[in-house]
Amino acid sequence: MTDTFVVDENGEYTVGKAQTTPEYEAEGVVNSFQNALGYWDTTLEESTDTIRGTVYSGTAMLNRLLEREGEGDIGLITNRGFEDTHRFGRGIESWVDLPYSGRLHAREHEHPEPIVPRENIRGVRSRIDHLGQEMIPLYEGEVEEAVHDLLDRDVRVICVSLVYSYQNPEHEQRVREIAEEIIDERGADVPIWLSSEQNPVRGELPRVNSLILEAYAVEPSREQLYGIRDELEAEGADAPFRVLSSSGGTVSPDHDWLVETMISGPIGGIFGGEFLADKLGIDNLVCSDVGGTSFDVGLITEGHYPTRWDQSLAQFMVNIPMTAMDTIGSGTGSFVRVDRASNRLEVGPDSAGYLVGVANEESGLDTPTVTDCTAMLGYLNPEYFLGGKIDLDVDRAREYIEDQVADPLDQDPHETARGVLDIVERNMTNELNAMILGLGYSPENYHLTSYGGGGPLHAAGYTQSLDFKDVLIPDWAAAFSAFGCATADYAYRYDRSLDLVLQPDLSNAEQVAAALTDALTDLREQAVAAFERDGIDAEEMDFVPALRMQYTGMLDDLEVTLPGDIWNGELAADDLPDVIDVYEREFARVFQRAAQSPEQGYTITMGVGTGIAPSPSPALPEEEPGDETPPEAAGRGHRDIYWDGAWHEAALWEMNDLEAGNVVEGPAVVEAPATTMLVPPGFEAPLDEHRIFHLGET
Repeated sequence: MTDTFVVDENGEYTVGKAQTTPEYEAEGVVNSFQNALGYWDTTLEESTDTIRGTVYSGTAMLNRLLEREGEGDIGLITNRGFEDTHRFGRGIESWVDLPYSGRLHAREHEHPEPIVPRENIRGVRSRIDHLGQEMIPLYEGEVEEAVHDLLDRDVRVICVSLVYSYQNPEHEQRVREIAEEIIDERGADVPIWLSSEQNPVRGELPRVNSLILEAYAVEPSREQLYGIRDELEAEGADAPFRVLSSSGGTVSPDHDWLVETMISGPIGGIFGGEFLADKLGIDNLVCSDVGGTSFDVGLITEGHYPTRWDQSLAQFMVNIPMTAMDTIGSGTGSFVRVDRASNRLEVGPDSAGYLVGVANEESGLDTPTVTDCTAMLGYLNPEYFLGGKIDLDVDRAREYIEDQVADPLDQDPHETARGVLDIVERNMTNELNAMILGLGYSPENYHLTSYGGGGPLHAAGYTQSLDFKDVLIPDWAAAFSAFGCATADYAYRYDRSLDLVLQPDLSNAEQVAAALTDALTDLREQAVAAFERDGIDAEEMDFVPALRMQYTGMLDDLEVTLPGDIWNGELAADDLPDVIDVYEREFARVFQRAAQSPEQGYTITMGVGTGIAPSPSPALPEEEPGDETPPEAAGRGHRDIYWDGAWHEAALWEMNDLEAGNVVEGPAVVEAPATTMLVPPGFEAPLDEHRIFHLGET
C-alpha cells in the first residue's frame, strides 16, 4: 500500500491509503493523497497551493533490486587482480538475508547473482596504499584499452572503484579524465562514476557494491521520483519534493547519490518513534512495523538509535549509513503452505504484497496468506478493508485454507488459521526478544509502539508474552512511517574514512587535530553545495560534525557528535581531550559493563558532516479526556472472533469516532479504513489525549 500522512499548519493530520502502482508510482501516490484529503472534504487539486513540502519514502528501489528489474549494461574498472571482488563477495553474502532456518542449513547458502557480469569488468595496474601513498603508478595505456573495450560492449555507465581511493582519489580522477577524452572522441554519451566521490569510506567490496547498486537500481527509480514530482506540479504544487534517507533527514531527488534512500520506507517509522519518544519523555522505545511483506524492528535506547555500516541490500554488503533495524520476512501478505516433506505449516518468506490474498478475488492468487487467516477468524471486516475499496470474500479464503492447509494436516480450519497467526506472532516475539536481550536489556526496560497496516491487528499476539512497560498504538499507525517522514529535517550527510590514530599520551594531537579540521571543513563545504543546488539558503543550515571513534584495537566504533563548545569551525590540539571525554561518555552508555582502554590510544575511523535545515513538523494531538465509556455513535455492532480455541462475541468500534479517555474493553475490534486493532478477551485499550491507544492485559 501507499500511505500518506498530511499535516496542516496546526499540526493536525489526516491519513490516506491506496494500492501501490509499481509501474507508475505517481498514480498510487496521487490516489493516496486524494484519499487522505477526502477526510478533510477537499481534493489535491483544491489544496496544492497550500502544500509547503512533500517527503517520499519507500522500498521501490529495493524491490527493483530484489526482483532483478534494474538496468544492466554497467561497466566496471578496478585494480588488476580485483576483477572478481564483486562476483566472489564475502562469505556472509551467502546467508545474510536468509530466514533463521535457512541460515542453519548450508544447502540453502548461495551467493547472489552478480549485477555486473565478469565480461564487463576490466582491471588496470595501479596501487594506492592504506595511507594514501602511491605504490604503483596508474598504467594509463591499460585504462585507455579498458575504456575502449567497455564502450565496444555498449555499456551505459562506467563505474570506477580502485583500492584505497577513499584515502587518495588521484588515480580514480585520472581514470575519469582519460575516459572522458575517449568518450568525446567516439561521440558517446556514457557517464563515469567514481567510488571516491560517491562513498569515500573504507571497505573495498561494500564500496564497489554501493556504486554498482546506484547504477542498477537507483538511477531507474530516480525517474519514478521525477514522475511523482511532475504529477504534483501538474496538480499545482510547487513546494519542495524530498526523499527520506536511511540515516535521517531528507534529500532532493536530484541528489548525486540516492543509494542511501533505497530502504527508507520502514526506517521512517524509527524517526517517527524518536519523535514520539521525545514528546512523551520515553527513554527506551521499541519500534515495530508489521507490513504486508515484513516485520521491521528498531530500538531507541536512552534516546538514541544506532547507525550501522555493515548492512546488506538483497544479500549485497554495502557501506552506506543506515539507521539500525532488523527485518524478518513475516508480514500480513506472507503465503501459507504445508511443507510436503515435513507435513508442517510454513509461513512466508514470500508474500502477496499489495494483492492481499485469495480473499481478494481480483488478485488472481491461488495460495492463501496471513490476511486470509485473519479474515476467516473474524478479525477483519470484509466490507471495510481499505475503506471498502477491496472486497474480501471470507468464504473463498476459508475454502482455500481448508483445501490447501487444514485438510492436509487433518485439522479444524479455524484452529489451523489461528495456528498460522501463532507462528507469525511467535516469530515476531522471538525477533523482539533477541534484539533487546542482545543489548543487555530486557523488555521490562522498554515501551513498544506498534504500527504499519498490520501492527494494531497483531500487537496483542506478539507482545503478550513480553512484559513491556506499555504498548502504544497511535490511531495513525497505518501511516506511521509516513508520519516519520514528516518529522524529518532537510539534511545532507557526508562521510569520509580517516583512520587517524591518536596516541595515548596525545603526543600527535596537533597533527590529528589539523587532519580532522581539514576533513570536517571539506564535509561542510559539500553540505553547503548540496543546499545551494536545491535552492536553500546555506545561511539557514546548521552544520553538525561527528566522528566515529574506538579504542585502538577494538572491532566496533561509535559515532559521537561534537558539541558547539568543541567545534567552532576548527579543532585544536587542546580540544582533543574534550573529544575523548565525549567518546568515553558514549562508550560508557553503550557498553555499560565493558572496561575502558585509554592506554591503547584512540582510532578515529571516520569523519561525518551533516547539514541540517529545519522543516515543518507535526504536533501530537491534544484532546480533553472524557468518559471511559465510548459514545454510542462509535459503535458498529458485534461480530464473532476466534481466540484461544473458542469463539467470542466482540464489540465493533469505529476508530475515528472514539474519544480521548475512552477505554475499549476486549473482546473488541476497532476499525478504520487503513487498519484494524484487535483487543482480545482479557485485554483493554484506553485512548489517551494524544490519540494513542495503550494496549494491555486487564
